[in-house]
Amino acid sequence: MTTERDDAEPPSLAKRFGALVIDWVLCLLVSNFFGDPLRDGWPPVVVLILEYAIFIGLFAQTPGMAITRLRCVSFVDGGRIGIPRAFIRGVLLSLVVPALIMDGQRRGLHDKAAASIMTNA
Repeated sequence: MTTERDDAEPPSLAKRFGALVIDWVLCLLVSNFFGDPLRDGWPPVVVLILEYAIFIGLFAQTPGMAITRLRCVSFVDGGRIGIPRAFIRGVLLSLVVPALIMDGQRRGLHDKAAASIMTNA
């Protein structure tokens, strides 16, 4: 059985990277409120994980994804993935390496662990 997500062209890596850069800049700005991102590396990472958990879990896209017209949805039914799965995805994304190992649909290990897929909005 073939679903629409199997046939659709996955978003380009440039769009995905652009969304991540926008989100990272926002995380750097927000993390200034409770840490020094230039001195301590952990505040922006924590903010990124929380941003991904909340925004992807509830709205299927982060602010960066909204600007680049991307969505992160459930691989099974195309709906929202919820906060727990988005949290797992954010933690694995912050480790970088899982995001670099992709299949033919450009699903990284972080997407597979969260049973999610990136689509064009």
